[in-house]
Amino acid sequence: MLVLCDHASRHIPPAFRGLGLKGDNLSRHIAWDIGVAEVARPLSRLLDAPTLLAGFSRLVIDANRHLGSRGSIPEVSDETPIPGNQNLDERARKERVQAFFKPYHAAAARLIEAQIAKGVRPLLVFLHSFTPVIQEFRRPWEVGVLWNEDDRLARPVIEGFRAQGCTVGENEPYSGASPEDYSLHKHGEGRGLAPVLLEVRQDLIDSHEGAEQWAQIIAQVLTPLVEQAGRLQGQES
Repeated sequence: MLVLCDHASRHIPPAFRGLGLKGDNLSRHIAWDIGVAEVARPLSRLLDAPTLLAGFSRLVIDANRHLGSRGSIPEVSDETPIPGNQNLDERARKERVQAFFKPYHAAAARLIEAQIAKGVRPLLVFLHSFTPVIQEFRRPWEVGVLWNEDDRLARPVIEGFRAQGCTVGENEPYSGASPEDYSLHKHGEGRGLAPVLLEVRQDLIDSHEGAEQWAQIIAQVLTPLVEQAGRLQGQES
């Protein structure tokens, strides 16, 4: 199993001058997936799974958006204008692709190819988090399980979370079929590997204790599936 975190960091290099944002905007969910890195590190140990964390903010360039899509280098995020992303010329966009997007996905590809070279077809887990409330809608799910066309891994993961007593969203609060999304489609389905994207609600993992607890919950769901990886990779979706 491999764990990949596209939105693990809120880091914006000094040269970008905070993209012109002020106050607490760089600590909000628009800059990163809150709590994901704090879940991913203990989860990696519990699963003994190589884990890749993007080291740059999604506001610099979003590692999980197709290049050229509206969300790739967002000019506005959750109704907040991003001054440093507005009126960028093609050269500036290409520089971000070369400096951030391509190295991250090249690292993901190396991790996957290293496993395949050993004769292992790894299960891929993409770890994200979501805001508890958006546009005054209080989201009821504790964890969302997302997939596109291949639900080989998603289905047993949903069952596993429900067995743990979790409130699970099936392709909620987002859908793995979104045409803007990149990583699950590129590295999972694009290679014929069984992928799943997990979204954990941020108020559950915004503390050390909460992150540790959810790392344990996720590990309990995923550990039995590691032992079934060969069957899962071989069965039809």
